[in-house]
Amino acid sequence: MDSIADGLTKLRNASRAKHPTVDLRASRMVEQILAVLKQEGFIRTYKPVGESPSQRSLRVYLKYLKKRPVITELIRVSKPGRREYRKAAELPRVLGGLGLAIITTSKGLMAEREAYRQRIGGEVVCYVW
Repeated sequence: MDSIADGLTKLRNASRAKHPTVDLRASRMVEQILAVLKQEGFIRTYKPVGESPSQRSLRVYLKYLKKRPVITELIRVSKPGRREYRKAAELPRVLGGLGLAIITTSKGLMAEREAYRQRIGGEVVCYVW
């Protein structure tokens, strides 16, 4: 099962339904994606919930501006069957810079702007706007 796609779908659906929070299955990759989304201002915050490691999940507090969701769309780009890699000069600009592409690099997960500044390419995980 693709935990990244599952987490992104839950975020997208909760945002469209205007839920204040959503619980995602915990994994390191999902937690790193949430950290980038928080840093870029797409979500308010997130925190781990659950006591045992097998039942651990992440509670995400969604962000809204004037009752409209900040996250309007989440698209999974690189899938388990088809990976998308880009060089630093070819990193995508989502909506002319208004959106965000999350990139997996050798220095960890980061937004495409930061990867471009550091001149690092990598795998394009998803687009957010």
